[in-house]
Amino acid sequence: MKNRYTSREETVSKGYKYMGRSILFVASEALPFVKTGGLADVAGALPKALAARGHDVRVVVPLYSKVIEKHYDKLERIGTIQVHSGWIDQPATYYTATVDGVVYYFIEHQFYFERPALYGYEDDGERFAFFQRAVLDMIYFINWWPNIIHSNDWQCGMIPLMCHACYASDYRYQMIKHVYTIHNLAFQGNFGVDMLPSCLGLPYIYFDDGSIRFDTGISFMKAGLVYADKITTVSPTYANEILTASYGERMDQVLRYRKGDLWGIVNGIDTVEWDPKTDKRLVANYDINDWKEGKAKNKEALQKELGLEVCPDKPLIGLVSRLTNQKGVYMITDRIREIMGMDVQFAVLGSGEDNAENAFKWMENEYKGKAVFYCGYNEDLAHRIYASSDIFLMPSLYEPCGIGQLNAMRYGTLPLVRETGGLKDTVQPYNQYTGEGNGFSFWAANADDMVYTIRWAVEQYYHNKAGWEGLVNTAMNTDVSWEKSAAVYEQLYYQLCNW
Repeated sequence: MKNRYTSREETVSKGYKYMGRSILFVASEALPFVKTGGLADVAGALPKALAARGHDVRVVVPLYSKVIEKHYDKLERIGTIQVHSGWIDQPATYYTATVDGVVYYFIEHQFYFERPALYGYEDDGERFAFFQRAVLDMIYFINWWPNIIHSNDWQCGMIPLMCHACYASDYRYQMIKHVYTIHNLAFQGNFGVDMLPSCLGLPYIYFDDGSIRFDTGISFMKAGLVYADKITTVSPTYANEILTASYGERMDQVLRYRKGDLWGIVNGIDTVEWDPKTDKRLVANYDINDWKEGKAKNKEALQKELGLEVCPDKPLIGLVSRLTNQKGVYMITDRIREIMGMDVQFAVLGSGEDNAENAFKWMENEYKGKAVFYCGYNEDLAHRIYASSDIFLMPSLYEPCGIGQLNAMRYGTLPLVRETGGLKDTVQPYNQYTGEGNGFSFWAANADDMVYTIRWAVEQYYHNKAGWEGLVNTAMNTDVSWEKSAAVYEQLYYQLCNW
C-alpha cells in the first residue's frame, strides 16, 4: 500500500503549494486516525478536498489512546507548552503528521484523552475546554495564523468566543474569522455555569447576558451559534428543519435569529476510500460496467461469511448504523416479522441501545439463515455489506446528512430512506413511469409507510428487472464526492473573508 504519510519538509518538496487561504479545521475526531461517527468522515475528507483546490488546510484533534495505538510511530513531536484556562494549568504536547497533503495536529494530555472511549465522561466539559484552549494556544506556539478557524460540534463550540475574549490584546487572533458546523444538534455540550470561571477562564457576563445561557447552565454549542461569523450544517433540508421547534432541539430561536448566516451544505464521501473498483476488502471488484457480476460474487461470499443461505436471486437488505431511536430502528424491530415475510435476507451491523440490540439478536435466532446481526462495528464488514446488499435501509427519524446512503449508491446498492435532512437531499425516489430516481423513500415517520416502501422495492427487484438495473446505474452515476460541496465551502470562505 502506498505510504500516505509525509513529513512537513516532504510535503513542501512534493509540490503541495497553497494558492488559496489558510483554514484550521478543529474537530474531536477525524479519519484516517479515529472515528465514532460521521464527523470523522467529514473531518477526514473535506480538508483533503479543499487542499486539492489550493488551500492550506490543517486539522487538529486530541491525541486519543486509539490514535496512539495505531499511529504513534508516524507522528512527529513538535513540543510542549503549559495551557492555562480558568483553574486549569496543564501541559499540552503537540504532534503532527501529513496525510494526502493535509497537515494534522494532535494534542496530547494523558489524563484527559488517553481513555477507552472518546466521549461520555463526567468531566467532558473540562476535557474539551482544555482542548479548545490548547488549540488556540497552538496557533501562537507554531506561529501559523489561519484566516479561518472552522470548528465542529459542541466539543469545539467555545472556540469563537474564547478566541475573541481570551486573546483580546492580540490583533492576530482578532483577525481570524470563524465558521461553526452543526453535525448533530441533539448533542449540545450543556454544563453548569461554574464551568465559566473554572475551566474556560470566562467571566459570568456571558451567562448574565444570555448569549451562552441554556436553562440554568451554559451550552458549548450555543456559544458557537452565537459567536461564529458563519454557521453551517450538513444538508439544506436539515438547515431548514432546525429552524423549527420540532427539529431545533430548543436552539431553534437562536438559529432563526442567525438564519441569514446559516448555510446547509450536503456532505460527500471519500471516493478513493469508498470505491468498489479498488476496494481491497471485497472478494470481487467492479464498476458501473460490470456491477451485476461483481455484486453477485460479493453477495455469495457475504452469505457464506455470515451464515446466510446462499441465494443469489433473493434480495439482501443491509443496515449499517448506530442502533438508536434517532435511526428509526424501532420501526424496523416492531415490524420484523412482516419484513422477513417478504422473502428477503437481512444483514445488520451496529450497536447501541440494549432494546434494539436484543431485538436484532432475537431476529437472528428466529430467522436462522435468513437474517444475521453483527453486534459492534467492523469497518471491513461494513464495506462488504455495502457491496453485497441490494437495498440499504435508513429509516431515520431525523438525519442531518447521512453517509450510509452515499456509500450505498457508490456501491450500487439502492438506499431506502425516510425523507428527512440529508436523506431527502441526496436520494431521489424511484418514479416507475419515467424511470427516474436513485433509490426509494417515504415521508411519514411511521412503520406502515416504511413497510409499504420496502414491499414495493422488493416487488421491483423481483418483477421489474429493467427498472431495477436502471436505478442501480443511476445510483452509481450519482456524484457523491466532495467536489461540489467543497466548492460551496470555498464560496462561503470567500464571502466571509472578501477574497
